[in-house]
Amino acid sequence: MASSSRDENTDLSPTSPGEDSDAVLSPVAEIEPEPEPGLNGVPGTMFFYKPITLSALACGLIVLAYVATTQDVLEEGRDKRRVGAYATIASFLTFAMIQFRDGPFIRPHPAFWRVILGVNLLYELALVFLLFQDLDTARQMMTYIDSNLGVPLPEKSYAEDCALTPKTLWNAIDIFCIAHALGWFGKAMILRDYWFCWILSIAFELAEYSLQHQLPNFAECWWDHWILDVLVCNWLGTYLGMKVCQYLEVKPYEWRGFRQTRGIRSKAKRVLSQFSPHDFMAFKWGTATDFLHFSTVVLLLAVFLAAELNPFYLKSLLWMEPDHPIIILRLAFVFLCALPAVRELYQYINDPRRAVRMGQHVWLLLATILTELVVITKWSKGQFPNPLPTKVKWGWAFGATLLVLYPTVQFGIPSARRYIRRHQKKGKPKGS
Repeated sequence: MASSSRDENTDLSPTSPGEDSDAVLSPVAEIEPEPEPGLNGVPGTMFFYKPITLSALACGLIVLAYVATTQDVLEEGRDKRRVGAYATIASFLTFAMIQFRDGPFIRPHPAFWRVILGVNLLYELALVFLLFQDLDTARQMMTYIDSNLGVPLPEKSYAEDCALTPKTLWNAIDIFCIAHALGWFGKAMILRDYWFCWILSIAFELAEYSLQHQLPNFAECWWDHWILDVLVCNWLGTYLGMKVCQYLEVKPYEWRGFRQTRGIRSKAKRVLSQFSPHDFMAFKWGTATDFLHFSTVVLLLAVFLAAELNPFYLKSLLWMEPDHPIIILRLAFVFLCALPAVRELYQYINDPRRAVRMGQHVWLLLATILTELVVITKWSKGQFPNPLPTKVKWGWAFGATLLVLYPTVQFGIPSARRYIRRHQKKGKPKGS
């Protein structure tokens, strides 16, 4: 029945909520049908779930015409080019909100995640444009966004006083500790797996050790790496994030609409619940189950490390402070994009019958992270003259060897044995 409906409507995304949700992958015998929008379903008001493409087009054109033809509005903006750029971005995101395919999430509204996908696409297009600019031109272009940019910044080292004393520990605690904890809270919400978060946390600290010769702010005391970062900030964020995941996984969901809810308190709770997941499940990545899952986890780990390291290189090359709004917006945007992207990747690997192709969120986010890497590689020529230390080379060679040996022993040798046994059975005569 599900497959026939899918064939009839080819416009739906393979990971759209109309045909799939987290509940489909849950190990239950029977799956209740997805609630329909409206009075008897999730939202409670059908207006916000009806197609309003022509109405949105008319309203958008009216707003654009008013802004473009009213001198007072342009004078308030001071810079017509800036207003034109804002109008272009708003027009594109409006199109994305109305016309892009739905993703795996329907809360708080499918349109919200379409806008997130549109923001991702805009950022990817901006990266492609910057890819064809040299570093000096890119730095000059950043001054159009913020006139305070374009000035070289001194790199700060955190390994000046590494004595383990209460004073040095207290001096090391700053706003970035909170940022660390919040970041790992978000990663736990994305990955939904304790072991994955721990491996990623340790891998990032090892990456900081490896890249200290290029980015001096990666130079930290040993206790800053392993106590303050891994055991305190990262663990706290991961623990709280996984607790929220466990709560959402066992939380009893109420799918009554707003109009069916009685009482002001109940209606307020219903409004707030619109910003919680429609349904939730824990991810079982199954690293040791087969080679496909192992490869997926390794590649996802590499992409996450690249997504974590890229902003450090971009801020260093473009002369931005760590707390610059552009850097903060980039981190927040990657978090929002990664939520549906990792969900789509998990479904693509674990339920290939439904996810016949890689989802749009994961495809575009992967393209964005890789484009950032290409941009950084191009701009880094001549910027980091210090060679890679020998001990770092040996360390990464040892890690690469383990990455090859583990799947060989875990999957390759058993598969070869099974293959040989099958052929030996086929080669035996029937009489023997």
